[in-house]
Amino acid sequence: MKKKNILKECRDFNRIIQNGKPFKYKDYFIYLERCNNNDYKFGLSVGKKVGNAVTRNKVKRQLRNIIDQKVYQNNFNCIIIVSKGVLNKTFDEMKSNLYQAFKTLNILKEDINEE
Repeated sequence: MKKKNILKECRDFNRIIQNGKPFKYKDYFIYLERCNNNDYKFGLSVGKKVGNAVTRNKVKRQLRNIIDQKVYQNNFNCIIIVSKGVLNKTFDEMKSNLYQAFKTLNILKEDINEE
């Protein structure tokens, strides 16, 4: 992910979680906020219940890789909170579940070369 597409500040996370409506899909809680800027931003949160630091960083790297593979619409901020069940999934299962959640939330751009 490019640095301009990352949410890091605590006040942004708190605002989006308090004002946004949660969407749960399998192992992910996704909070979406529509905004007026011409870009999109993602924030990732992997709690301590998921595993030790090495495991949490691995999950975050996998999520960033999955997010980078698609093109998104503009004008939204999104926070993805991962639950413990993601440890039992393979990378391909994580990828398909997250893309299905994004399709439901309607934040993916329509690709002509859709796989």
